[in-house]
Amino acid sequence: MLDVASGKIVSPGQVVVQGERIVEFGPIRLSQDPVTHTTTIVIEGNHNTAGASQASPFTGVDVIDLGDVTLMPGLIDAHVHLFLHPGAEDLQTVEESVPERTILATLAAKADLMAGFTAERDMGTEGAGSADTAVRNAINDGLIPGPRLRISGNAIDILGGHEDANHFNPAQHVLSNADRANNSEEIVEVIRKQVKEGADFTKIYETGRDTLVDGTWHTPYQYTEEQLAAAVTEAARTGRRVAVHATGEPGTLYAVQAGVESVDHADQLSDETMRLMREKGIPAVPTFAIVEYFANHAPNPAAGERERKMQEYHAQSFKKQLAAGVPMAVGSDVGPFPHGTQAREFELMVQYGMSPIAVLQADLLNGAKLLGWADQIGQLKLGYFADIVAVPGDPTKDISAVTRVNFVMKGGVVYRK
Repeated sequence: MLDVASGKIVSPGQVVVQGERIVEFGPIRLSQDPVTHTTTIVIEGNHNTAGASQASPFTGVDVIDLGDVTLMPGLIDAHVHLFLHPGAEDLQTVEESVPERTILATLAAKADLMAGFTAERDMGTEGAGSADTAVRNAINDGLIPGPRLRISGNAIDILGGHEDANHFNPAQHVLSNADRANNSEEIVEVIRKQVKEGADFTKIYETGRDTLVDGTWHTPYQYTEEQLAAAVTEAARTGRRVAVHATGEPGTLYAVQAGVESVDHADQLSDETMRLMREKGIPAVPTFAIVEYFANHAPNPAAGERERKMQEYHAQSFKKQLAAGVPMAVGSDVGPFPHGTQAREFELMVQYGMSPIAVLQADLLNGAKLLGWADQIGQLKLGYFADIVAVPGDPTKDISAVTRVNFVMKGGVVYRK
């Protein structure tokens, strides 16, 4: 069993679940029949043989012996797009109706859950507005399977900004994939509308489009520090926070100065930005997996080479960020690549400089904090939600184990065994 905080494997691993919560964790010796009106389950790992659910000597207790596996908290993806799938992003947002995209989003949510991701932050519906409210609520009500979700609705963007349908004929008036706001007053108005429609947090596009010229990163900022601060203040009024798509300077600095909750992508960070992120505890969410996918599935060799060079640049920047003590969280940007395959992000973060346990702690501890559930998920502890996965081998030594999840429980309900 993985003790996330200490980075150690506890063996044998046992977790006792009553209802949707963890009530004991191993090694455990039940001394008497539990007195409870809810189902009690003992989950066991790190044995030499695996068996199905079996009878227990304790009344009302089911034992699930998973054999030679490591029990872990459910994985967290802090940057997903449930309303996207592989293919031309702009075309799918134009050609597919919001009802169709919502149906596909429910399938994406199930795929992510079955891969072991029991909590996610949906970073924008890309033009589907508040449809993610319905998906989140249906999951919470037990109508469909999926991760615990924090949702944002559409992202917020400026006229002509990162997701403003810039490549279409203007005469056709193709709608933006984001909600438009050009100044502080409009930002506040949009946030209030999104909160009314069910958003848990606000996502803002702060930079784009990116170019890498002779080894130098270029990306225009979209909002000033003052405008971002207005967004942070308005979100905080109702207990919410702001996350930004921000790949480089000066937009990344403006975002950190304004007090955002995370800097997603973070390809280029100045020394001052890194210092502030370390001091304020603002994590970077690197999203390496999406760039690797784009490089490997580029429409032509030139486009593939461009993606590879940008990934190489980011990898070098990532090493500097680690050396500077920038906090990290794990987010894959899954959607433009197949849902359920995003554990590749863990492998890439190790490949580019983190130890396996550091990546696991970034995912489970920082990810839980980022989603606002630091005392609810991310660890196998008393009172936490029974979000539990099992993987073969030891993920603290071989991070690829998280790509082979073979048991998934969320809230005490087994979804995969």
